[in-house]
Amino acid sequence: MELLIIPISLLTFLLLGYDKSQARNHGWRVPEDVLLLLGILGGAIGGLIGMKVFHHKTRKNYFWIIYGLAAILHISILIYRRF
Repeated sequence: MELLIIPISLLTFLLLGYDKSQARNHGWRVPEDVLLLLGILGGAIGGLIGMKVFHHKTRKNYFWIIYGLAAILHISILIYRRF
């Protein structure tokens, strides 16, 4: 799992930036379900950082809740596996 968190977080971060750019330019958007699923599968930390950096999806409470809970779970798993 440790090996997946970094690349999935990076992908989630980049997709949030891409989606914000597309929203400004009225282009093809990344579905919210995809962004949320990536967060659940390991990209929550990248998702939270992307939300802050790109100021994207910050008004959607369910993004904060899902990314926040998933980040806590992922960090807990990483800590637990270390001991």
